[in-house]
Amino acid sequence: MSATIIVRGLTIGHDPVVLAENVDLTVAPGHVIGLVGANGAGKTTLLTTLAGQLGVASGSLVVAPPDATVGYLPQEVQGRGPHETVAEFLGRRTGVAEADRSLQDAAASLGRGEAGADDTYAGALDRWLALGGADLDTRRAVALADVGLTVDSDQPVATLSGGQAARLGLAGLLLSRFDVFCLDEPTNNLDLDGLALLERFVKDQRGPVVLVSHDRAFLGAVTTDIVELDAVEKRALVFSGGFDVYLAEREVRRRHAREAFDEYAATRSDLLGRARTVRNWTFEGVKASKKKKKDNDKIGAKKRAESSEKQAAKAGRLEKAAERLDEVAEPRKVWELQYDIAAATRSGDLVASLRDAVVERAGFVLGPVDLDVHWADRVAITGPNGAGKSTLLGLLLGTLVPTSGVAILGRGVAIGELDQRRSVFDEPDSLMRLTERELPALNLPERRTLLAKFGLGTDDVNRPACELSPGERTRAQLAIFQARGVNLLVLDEPTNHLDLPAIEQLESALARYEGTLLLVTHDRRMLSVVTVTRHLDVDGGTVVQR
Repeated sequence: MSATIIVRGLTIGHDPVVLAENVDLTVAPGHVIGLVGANGAGKTTLLTTLAGQLGVASGSLVVAPPDATVGYLPQEVQGRGPHETVAEFLGRRTGVAEADRSLQDAAASLGRGEAGADDTYAGALDRWLALGGADLDTRRAVALADVGLTVDSDQPVATLSGGQAARLGLAGLLLSRFDVFCLDEPTNNLDLDGLALLERFVKDQRGPVVLVSHDRAFLGAVTTDIVELDAVEKRALVFSGGFDVYLAEREVRRRHAREAFDEYAATRSDLLGRARTVRNWTFEGVKASKKKKKDNDKIGAKKRAESSEKQAAKAGRLEKAAERLDEVAEPRKVWELQYDIAAATRSGDLVASLRDAVVERAGFVLGPVDLDVHWADRVAITGPNGAGKSTLLGLLLGTLVPTSGVAILGRGVAIGELDQRRSVFDEPDSLMRLTERELPALNLPERRTLLAKFGLGTDDVNRPACELSPGERTRAQLAIFQARGVNLLVLDEPTNHLDLPAIEQLESALARYEGTLLLVTHDRRMLSVVTVTRHLDVDGGTVVQR
């Protein structure tokens, strides 16, 4: 079904906080709209409002036709509850499970002979069929194979690894048959093969797609339009032409805004400066006139008085001209997360070494691996999900003992690890208490100031660390690295959940970092920007250097 969402004068936010006002947007077939903006600007709020998950406080939102299906697919890591199976997860994510319940309820009403049951049942059946309920079981096996996931349909989702869960989420998307797709962070934790599948899926959609993603290469590949949300100015700006066009237009817009303000400020300053000069001349002339002897020259006195009046009038005209200028507001300075990753005292030349190292875990084998990491090496590690990248990191950092072979961590190594789950924050203590343990050399005001620089205010630092969002956890961990200093920096998918400005700042910080770097990422643009000295491909338990 061809579907369109028309938004006019919409206000988004969570009462009483308003994130954006007077949002006008048309989501039509053929559109792939990327929502961008800093964390907290309202991207997910707008996405869930478009999907009908949140009510409309003011303005209008119309879905045409009214019976079009709008699917909201947030990123899920481990499903819903400890017992939800793979089949149940896919039924829920595709909307088929809910449609099936509605169909069963309608069938029961029809059996009881209730008024209007015929129409209700017909509508429920149409929806169930439209969402793909008739052949979901058959298509499920194909989708799981397409994403490379070999698990039983009755296996609990909670038992899957992070990589398997990411593939399952992608399978749920591939199986979905919504008329409009609203996708929240669909690229997180996907490997390069998964990203390629996702890109093809989005490009092949006949209906509209609205998505939130921080993967710049993905946005550049699929989007036709960009909506930039600005919570400070409470507005949403629409850019046609896709992500790369948006970046270029954004820079042009910022430059023109700065040029317009500079011209306005220079003109106003010139007019007011000339007015002051004229008034000063007039004032000095009057003073000089008063010092002269009275000479009874009434004509000369009159001329001098007329000249002073003319000069005063001229100054007034200049001041009024300055007031009549169309005021141009000074462009707001774009907030940037400015930080550096402090390097601790350098380690020895050999940071980590593996000799014929093999790890066997739950039927998976990594190795044998022979690898040396030296001081100031900058190593990119890539490979499919489940290939053994995290296992390799565990060997290098000494958190995993090899089944056979040797693993050595060098002397004087100060590790700073940002793991995928940001697991250091999996505890009930407050963020402030946690940073007190991590940074004992800093007093309370210093820790508060540090966290505030990373966008973590009073409300955040007093919350239990386990309640922080993934993006907040990432920023808190980077703040700890900045204050503590590390000489072996390990980043496992660091761009997940960071907004675009923070990703750019992280890349700048990595350019200045002088220690040893181990970088695991599927962010293709980061891999093209961050300078590395070596590249390791991990696939099927084998490590290949290139």
